This record gives sequence, C-alpha cells and structure tokens, in this order.
Amino acid sequence: MVSEEALRAHLVTAGLAGTVATTREQSLRRYRLFAARDPRALLGLRPEGRWSVPDLVALMAEECGVSADPAQGSGQDRIDPERTVAALDAFAARLAAAARSRSPVLFGTGHPRRLLAFYAELASALAAAGCPVLVPAQGQCVDMTTQFGVRPCTLSYVRGVALVHEAGARPGADAPGAHTHSPLPLRTALAAATAEGGRLPELVIGDHGWVCAAGQLGIDAMGPADTDDPAPFVGQAEGRVSVAVPLDDGVPAARYRPLARYVLNRACLSH
Repeated sequence: MVSEEALRAHLVTAGLAGTVATTREQSLRRYRLFAARDPRALLGLRPEGRWSVPDLVALMAEECGVSADPAQGSGQDRIDPERTVAALDAFAARLAAAARSRSPVLFGTGHPRRLLAFYAELASALAAAGCPVLVPAQGQCVDMTTQFGVRPCTLSYVRGVALVHEAGARPGADAPGAHTHSPLPLRTALAAATAEGGRLPELVIGDHGWVCAAGQLGIDAMGPADTDDPAPFVGQAEGRVSVAVPLDDGVPAARYRPLARYVLNRACLSH
C-alpha cells in the first residue's frame, strides 16, 4: 500500500511533480496554439469559451501549480504535488464508482511507452470487479495525419489498452506503439462499436485525444495531462472532462507504478 505521504515524496523524486522536464517555452507554445484553435493543441476538444494565453496560464497555474506570471517565458515548469494527489483521489473515486456500477470502460493511450502499464493495471482491476473492458475496432486502420502527411496506422489493444502503431508493426512490450495526440483513434473505436451494435463506454480513461475527444462527445472521461497540454484542463473547467491529473507524462514507465497502486487502493480495487 502506498500512503499519501509516500506518494507525495515519490511524485517529486520521480520527476512526476515538483520541477518537471517540461519547459515553460514548450507550455507557452502549446497555449498559443490552443488559443488560436489549432487542432494539434485542441486534441479533439471544441472549447466553448474564448481562451486567451493569459486565461490558459491562469487556469494551468490553478490546476497544476505552474507560474501564474504570463511574462515568465523560460525555465522549467512546476507541478504542485498536492494538486496531483488531490486529482488522483478524485480519479480513484470515479474508478470506484465505475466498479460499483460495473460500467463498460474503454482505455486508450497516446503515450504507450510511458503509460501503457499504468492503464493496464487499472484495466485488470476493473475487469476483475466485473466491468467490461471494451476493445472495439481491434486491427482497424486509422489514417493518422502527421507532419509528414497521412500515415496509415493500426488500432490494437495490449492488455486491454488501445494504442496505434504503424501498419505492419506488431505492438508488444518492447515497442508497444506510437506517440500521438490525435482524437482519431478514439473516434474510430466508437464508430466501430456503434456500427457493430456493440456496447459503448460509459467511461474513457486515457490521455491526449482519447480523453478530450471522449469528453467532447459527452462520454465521461479522465486521465493524466502534462503542463503543455491545456486541453484536458480546459475540458475539466468546461465540464466535459471529469478528472485531469497534472503530472509529467514523459518519465520512464516504472515510475507510474506507485500511482496505480495508490489509486487502486483508494478505490478499494487492490488485488
């Protein structure tokens, strides 16, 4: 069992919170893209409000703990570990509610090298609690737009977690899939579930386009987000994302394991 005090210490020592690898320059660049309604930063979300860069800085300062000074243009971002713990508690509460109601859940990640194992532990626990862990559109093609043009990818599931990989590649433990911010994989999965008359998720757990696109479609959604991804936090502020957990989403995969243990323990889902 991971205590709250131990988790808080781990967040800082592992670089998940406290001073993180994400730079202020990276974050401000993404805030400018989001304010300009650039799809690369919206992640499938269509904001209702007019979010200027100062608005986004203020929101991210409130939700993550980054500097609230719009004039600060350089240095490393900071995530307040207290905010991360509070968000993980809310995440665990929603997970427990899903388990109680045996809700169908869809897991998906655009960070498979980092976050796949974290989601897989949650998927295993929810499946053991009686929740259907959905796998729609297994093996289907997704035409992903990249800076190099349209690239055909395949949607697959590893340990119950959806990801995309280049067509012809086989996802596995060593090379689980591609990094993407796109909402297209989530839309492909839902379209396939609808066409096949299958169950639709009542909860989507993921990151990037998975959580934002789901929230935009009115599906309960939650997941982690870094300081340079304002979309999940805007979605939360506008009531379309249930929980956005502030943390660095690019550290080695093993460092997320204590977070999974903490969340499952709080949700009374530990094996």
